[in-house]
Amino acid sequence: MSSNTDSTLRSDQIAALKARMEARKTLLMTEIRDVTNRAQRDFDIDLISRSGNPGAAATADLLRGISETEVRRDIEEVRDLVAAEQRIEAGRYGLCTDCGSPIGYKRLDAYPSAKRCYSCQVDYEAQHASRGW
Repeated sequence: MSSNTDSTLRSDQIAALKARMEARKTLLMTEIRDVTNRAQRDFDIDLISRSGNPGAAATADLLRGISETEVRRDIEEVRDLVAAEQRIEAGRYGLCTDCGSPIGYKRLDAYPSAKRCYSCQVDYEAQHASRGW
């Protein structure tokens, strides 16, 4: 682990954050499976019971869209957690991926997979908000 990371985070803090990330990842994977299974069951039922009612079809499409959005959001969070775990293994956890400054334990405690320091995160969000993302 790099000395810069060691001066910012203690090994017990990293271990605790890593355990929280692993628990969150497990929960998210369960949610992804559950939503996917539920969506498939709902889709099968919808196909069988389509009565030609446009309102029922629109509702089914809306629910399917919500399920897809939930899964996409959860998958993105799992990716962030895996990336944070990779930064831990590389000795770069707790360092901003944009400027290299320490992120700080309070921010990581609130958001263990944070990859940017507060200042760089504010800049990132401002840049993406101005683009309409």
